[in-house]
Amino acid sequence: MYSEIIKIIEGGLKKEPSKVIQYARKLADKALQDGNPQLAKGIRNIIDNNGITTLSMEQLITTVPVDAETRMSIVDVFNPSDTDLEIVLPENIERKVADFVKLIENKDKILSLGLPLQSTLLLYGLPGVGKTTIAKYISIQTKLPLVTARLDTLVSSLLGNTSKNIRRVFEYADSKPCILFLDEFDAIAKARDDQHEMGELKRVINSLLQNIDIYVQNNILIAATNHPELLDKAIWRRFNNVIEVVQPGIDGVYKLLDIYTGSFNHDFVSDKRKLEKLVQLLSQKTPSDIRTIVTNAIMQAVIRGRDSITADDLLIENFQFDRHGCFTSDELIKYLNDNGVPQLQIADLLNMSIRQIRNNLKEN
Repeated sequence: MYSEIIKIIEGGLKKEPSKVIQYARKLADKALQDGNPQLAKGIRNIIDNNGITTLSMEQLITTVPVDAETRMSIVDVFNPSDTDLEIVLPENIERKVADFVKLIENKDKILSLGLPLQSTLLLYGLPGVGKTTIAKYISIQTKLPLVTARLDTLVSSLLGNTSKNIRRVFEYADSKPCILFLDEFDAIAKARDDQHEMGELKRVINSLLQNIDIYVQNNILIAATNHPELLDKAIWRRFNNVIEVVQPGIDGVYKLLDIYTGSFNHDFVSDKRKLEKLVQLLSQKTPSDIRTIVTNAIMQAVIRGRDSITADDLLIENFQFDRHGCFTSDELIKYLNDNGVPQLQIADLLNMSIRQIRNNLKEN
């Protein structure tokens, strides 16, 4: 038993998960032979719950396909065991995502009943609403690595290489337990009747469709696009689960504010009316936008030597975000006043005198 423990330690130090799993199984067998079934069961549970993902990660990382022209990797691999991800979705979308996870978890049972099964999911919506986050969440829930096709290197300038790269990606994902994720899907799945597209790109779509048909018979495929109107009609038939990902809504903004502020202090709840106004404004934003606004507010507080942020800080950052940093102090003063910030607080926030604030508002 001691020799197995030594081998497990060696495998861990050398980052050789296959070796760790191999000798952990031997350790479980010896524990069972020595009359310790509880220890054997515990070791096997750890292997079954984490070993497949760990082993798959090692195999995936060491065999990443590359573009023949640039020699750059054409996929990125996400390890679900390295991340604790909080996700905020509207209730109907959360339910659909949960159903897709359950579909994957019950795949063997469904197939045993002789039912046809395609574990395919198409996500579409505005940039920043959380499509990539959903793909990672599904990866974490199913404990399967997420293989994301890198479109910046997948689409090659060499004639015919793009189709070859697509085939390499699908063959690579088919060789290991994982989820294949095609982000910015419209870049390679545009409608074949698009008059602006060249013949080569139309052949790429035909290649894509053929690879999808083969791959989805036994594997999991997720795709995401910001432009569903550009997708070829035949693409839609390849996905038996389609979700439009929308902005989080009022309830979602409250949850996102709590997540994104993290351990940094805030006093949002001190003025319920102001908080409601802020949340209303932020409900028009994507989760990615809200994260940027909160992060900017925290950074400004740190720069100014403060250990907390207020709803007013977020109002200012929201205004700056909308104007892309291009505005006058007059416009900012009016915005804060229109959104219920008292003149005295505006003066304090902008490091101006109350007289300047009053005069400004009178003139405007």
